[in-house]
Amino acid sequence: MIHRHDDTLHIEGCTAPALAERFGTPLYVYSRAAIESAWRAYDQAFAGFDHRICYAVKANGSLAILQLLARLGSGFDIVSGGELARVLRAGGDPARVVFSGVGKTEAEIEQALAAGILAFNIESAAELERINAVAVRRGQHAPVSLRVNPDVDARTHPYISTGLKENKFGIDIAAAEGLYHHAASLPGIHVTGMDFHIGSQLTELDPLVDALSRSLALVDRLEADGIPLEHLDIGGGLGIRYEDETPPTPAALAERLAPLLAGRPQTLLMEPGRALVGEAGLLLTRVEYLKPGHRDFAVVDAAMTDLLRPALYNAWQRIETAEPVAAQPQVYDIVGPVCESADTLGSERALALQPGSLLAIHATGAYGFVMASQYNARPRPAEVLVDGDTAHLIREREPIEALWQGEHLLASP
Repeated sequence: MIHRHDDTLHIEGCTAPALAERFGTPLYVYSRAAIESAWRAYDQAFAGFDHRICYAVKANGSLAILQLLARLGSGFDIVSGGELARVLRAGGDPARVVFSGVGKTEAEIEQALAAGILAFNIESAAELERINAVAVRRGQHAPVSLRVNPDVDARTHPYISTGLKENKFGIDIAAAEGLYHHAASLPGIHVTGMDFHIGSQLTELDPLVDALSRSLALVDRLEADGIPLEHLDIGGGLGIRYEDETPPTPAALAERLAPLLAGRPQTLLMEPGRALVGEAGLLLTRVEYLKPGHRDFAVVDAAMTDLLRPALYNAWQRIETAEPVAAQPQVYDIVGPVCESADTLGSERALALQPGSLLAIHATGAYGFVMASQYNARPRPAEVLVDGDTAHLIREREPIEALWQGEHLLASP
């Protein structure tokens, strides 16, 4: 799907240089085949279970990608009213939407109840009371899952760990049982499930197995007390390959979880995000200047405003030339034009470069464009979805005028 031929990078049937020439740089490019293949890998791995895949929209919320997943039958995991609006605009089924996130506003709760979502993943006792009040006012019963925090170390970057007691997410599993009983007594609440999500970019399965075991023990106690659950949401988080990781496959996950889930009546929900779109994307960027010195810098036209992960997480992402270059390799820091020393996309990379060289930054389909900003008054890049030998422009490059859209000059001196 993304491969080299004649020393030129191809995305399905299109070459990176041709895409850069046609659409300009910086440019996000995604492979439709790669996204569909990743989604089907989950669907096939869990075919033996009553299951539903709820794509985590926060990974990449581009409308065309949401539309593509909706056509496959995907559900969606959202964390804001804006994400719900995007899902609906893309043709997603609200009855396949779960609403996570620690700070749901009354307006967002109203919006989700009006849409008819599958469930709210409750993150606190205070949120439960707010959702109950809104549902009673509307004359509805809000379907809810409690997101339990199982206090399991996901062994991932601390910024994307969500299953420990010190994380802001979920309800302490020791307190969850009492809150379930309270929820079941509320007039505007219909208890439907249990949810956990321990973190992102997971490269081993033991933490997930541990979290599921702890959660299932609670499920069994609730059922014994007359609170049966309709679904069990195991979250997402499976990693992708950025450098030399060997993340587990959906099939391996299904195999490990099968003994724990055998014979259980609950529908199994899962919330993959990065694992579906991460490796399907590239960020194409051109070298503007080569700057030799104590460290040799290659200054490119992409920046932390386009790809924040290296600056935010000190994340490593593979960078390679996208076309042949008549130069000798040497070690460069790949940096952008933003006025921050953190604006480094890759350090100490051995590359053959010259001004104008086209580079590809790999595995940028997740947490790439979706985290882009207009800092330094930089318009956000275009996005392209490749389908075979056809390239679809799915988001236009922002025009300069978009930088002040919605702003107003003073009416008088």
